[in-house]
Amino acid sequence: MSAKLSNWIRTEEPDQTSASFPELFFDLVFVFALVQLSHTLAEDFSSAAAFESVLLVLAIWWVWINTTWVTNLLHTGREPVRLMLFSLMFGGVLMALALPEAFGEYGLMFALIYCAMQVGRSAFTVYAFRGVDDASCVTFVRITLWSLASAVLWLAGAMMELEARIVFWSLAVLVDYVSPAVRYAVPGLGKSPPETLDISGEHMAERCALFVIICLGETILTTGRNASEHMNSNTTFAVFCCAFLSTGFMWWIYFHHGQEKAADKAENTSRPESVAHNLFTYGHLPIIAGIILTAVGEDFSLSHAQEQGSLKDALAMLGGPALFLAGNIWVKLAAVRQIPVSHIAGIVLLVATTALIPFSATYVIQIAATIILLVVALWEYVALRRVSGATA
Repeated sequence: MSAKLSNWIRTEEPDQTSASFPELFFDLVFVFALVQLSHTLAEDFSSAAAFESVLLVLAIWWVWINTTWVTNLLHTGREPVRLMLFSLMFGGVLMALALPEAFGEYGLMFALIYCAMQVGRSAFTVYAFRGVDDASCVTFVRITLWSLASAVLWLAGAMMELEARIVFWSLAVLVDYVSPAVRYAVPGLGKSPPETLDISGEHMAERCALFVIICLGETILTTGRNASEHMNSNTTFAVFCCAFLSTGFMWWIYFHHGQEKAADKAENTSRPESVAHNLFTYGHLPIIAGIILTAVGEDFSLSHAQEQGSLKDALAMLGGPALFLAGNIWVKLAAVRQIPVSHIAGIVLLVATTALIPFSATYVIQIAATIILLVVALWEYVALRRVSGATA
């Protein structure tokens, strides 16, 4: 059995350190999930709905990033691993269908699918490592136990009314996100030893970069759909151009410098597991959340271009890019130990732009956000050119 199971484990061969076709196929599910989430949030952007969406974003990201950790360790070319991944895909589609009513009538459906995906994937990985890598096997036993503890809270919350459900699901998310930080400590088993898992930093960096592209692509899809419904004036066309350019600037800010440095850091460090948690598990979360929130803001700016700006709309139009820049600060600081001053300046400018809200139409706020992203991209580009010229 051990010899057969050992074939399920990833090796350092080049064809196994790059993202595989089954993984890319799996990612397509999350395009649907993100579209569902952004549409739901755009339709109701109240404070309660925004908090509920935060919990759902955290849940979606946790499913995806934990699956990425598993496919980083297992060989997705093997049939059992592929079947596991395809099962998670089916669960992901069902979870996405339940997203709009996760805090309504589909709460139990959402919680059951989420828990089944989390516990089932971890239990499968325990079996894959059994008799092959005892340290990794015990680590995933701990992860499975933490997933079960979280599942109790998810399922209990799903059977309660809205207020109690929010409380229980908030606790469940807290359990999920704390577990890596405490190294999956379990009474009787203790903590997982540092650097137990044989992580490929190159693979992890590529997977997260592809997920960023998926989110940016979802933003373009949402923008295009909304533009087709409201393309009845020159103002709407200008807002559409700004929304498209904002997506391009975010791509540039992330990929021009940060992504490559993060990949180098993850690949060349002596602490790959710890660095991967910092850079990818936690560091990329605000980047993804910022892109989703930006998509919601662009929805507002297209559908209400001429209307007087409101704090609610501006929170998405300005808060999305600010959150995205904050995530990039985290990743770039962790990767190169240098604070990107341009990103901090961009956040300051975005916050200062809120002063225009009482005096400006929605489209003006969107244009201002786009210009600020352009300034950040150009500032960083020039700064990096000067640094490279000085060291040449």
